Amino acid sequence: MRSLGLDVGDRRIGVAISDPSGIVASPLTIIERKNDIVDINAIVDIVRRNEVAHIIVGLPLAADGGTGMQAEKVNDFVNKLKASIDIPLEFRDESFSTDSARKLMLQTKSKKVRRNTRDDAIAAAYILQHFLEEQYIAHLPEPETID
Repeated sequence: MRSLGLDVGDRRIGVAISDPSGIVASPLTIIERKNDIVDINAIVDIVRRNEVAHIIVGLPLAADGGTGMQAEKVNDFVNKLKASIDIPLEFRDESFSTDSARKLMLQTKSKKVRRNTRDDAIAAAYILQHFLEEQYIAHLPEPETID
């Protein structure tokens, strides 16, 4: 079962996808924002082509855990997306995903590649990977106790 990760911004939407087993997230693409209808159609197309069963959307929460203006924009977009798609969508805190993606790129990519790579899809993969790890841990059997 594939899951899709979204990092929704004002100018771009980073998109990541899991492998069919739902273990590893990988950056997939970046959608350059045009308008909500075009952007949602692009996501719906990705979902259909890749047989996605679940979408995880990064929600930019404030340091105190509250929502600000950007989180409200993401929430509004997701509500429109929900009307066009019939699979579960969940939010995950994305507070440090873009910073983490940038640090990862600094460690692993050459200067030339970093200049030509946007971190939006990597941030989406970071958000999705954390979700996949949560799911894995939640399904581990309870450890046996030794009497």
